[in-house]
Amino acid sequence: MRVAMMTREYPPEVYGGAGVHVTELVAQLRRLCQVDVHCQGAPRPGAFAYQPDAQLRGANPALSTLSTDLVMANAAAEATVVHSHTWYAGMAGHLASLLYGVPHVLTAHSLEPLRPWKAEQLGGGYRISSWVEQTAMNAADAVIAVSSGMREDVLRVYPTVDPNRVHIVRNGIDTDVWHPADAMESSPGESVLTDIGVDRSRPIVAFVGRITRQKGVAHLLGAAHDFDPDVQLVLCAGAPDTPEIAAEVSAGVAELSDSRTGVFWVREMLPIGKIREILSAAKVFVCPSVYEPLGIVNLEAMACATAVVASDVGGIPEVVDDGVTGSLVHYDADDAAGYQARIAKVVNALIADPERAERYGRAGRQRCIAEFSWAQIAQQTLEIYQKVCA
Repeated sequence: MRVAMMTREYPPEVYGGAGVHVTELVAQLRRLCQVDVHCQGAPRPGAFAYQPDAQLRGANPALSTLSTDLVMANAAAEATVVHSHTWYAGMAGHLASLLYGVPHVLTAHSLEPLRPWKAEQLGGGYRISSWVEQTAMNAADAVIAVSSGMREDVLRVYPTVDPNRVHIVRNGIDTDVWHPADAMESSPGESVLTDIGVDRSRPIVAFVGRITRQKGVAHLLGAAHDFDPDVQLVLCAGAPDTPEIAAEVSAGVAELSDSRTGVFWVREMLPIGKIREILSAAKVFVCPSVYEPLGIVNLEAMACATAVVASDVGGIPEVVDDGVTGSLVHYDADDAAGYQARIAKVVNALIADPERAERYGRAGRQRCIAEFSWAQIAQQTLEIYQKVCA
């Protein structure tokens, strides 16, 4: 079997959960079958990389993406099955399937109709991305949802998709890479927490994620006004979707910094080792997302044995076991103030009860080891390939 893996992201250009998923899945699948990675962006080892048509320089990003998809589809002539990830590569998978008469497997990491804020980023291109997703989703031989909640969303948003074609294969975590980092692990001058001035004698609350409406950064900043005064907030947040949301977060951080000490904003993308240091040092990791099909970042925090406070949206409850590995906070789109107050209350309760926070952290790591192995996920994915190729 030869798989054409269609993706926008692949190392070193990985900025979100879909990119992490593809990276880890490919590494495990290559032990089971032949995998050709077709990605977008600069040339890199281990993958075929493609760029948009130069004549579309400055065009809407959705059009540029489609031009890249055409080249990706053309390159998949030797594939037995094509597997696409996100709308960015969905049309490449769909067209390759039509062109070469091979099955198309599509992994749904999110759904465009449930992310209306993307219109801020893409403008009219959002209508194109939505059309691409709908077209590829309805035609795919198999759809992989990364959580039960995501499967329900797929069937609700796209009611013409046959439920028998929608399978659940969850995201995973490499617990050899993501593990508790000893406070002495970093050499002198290499500690990111020391570099930014964090006081290790005070409790740390951490966030890691992109600056997008989906991730709920504004809700976290609002909640942080009511965190215990001793709490420090380490906000690893970059790659804003638009200049407007970047300005909103910047203003929110400035306002928070005016009202309390211990607010640290890390804007650049950090290597895994430094993220691991931050997650391990944190007493609590907060995931305030308003939409999250699964949330790999919660698995990363749990694997570092850190208690998680997260919204109860999407697939998050399938990762964060409420009262066992962390605490879930109800999200109500019509009650932002109430949501932020609930986040603050739950965070403060865990900070005040370090034994419970540590217990959650230990249980979270054990849950990652027991239930979220990438090797298992690759085997489940291969079985879907075999089914659609039969």
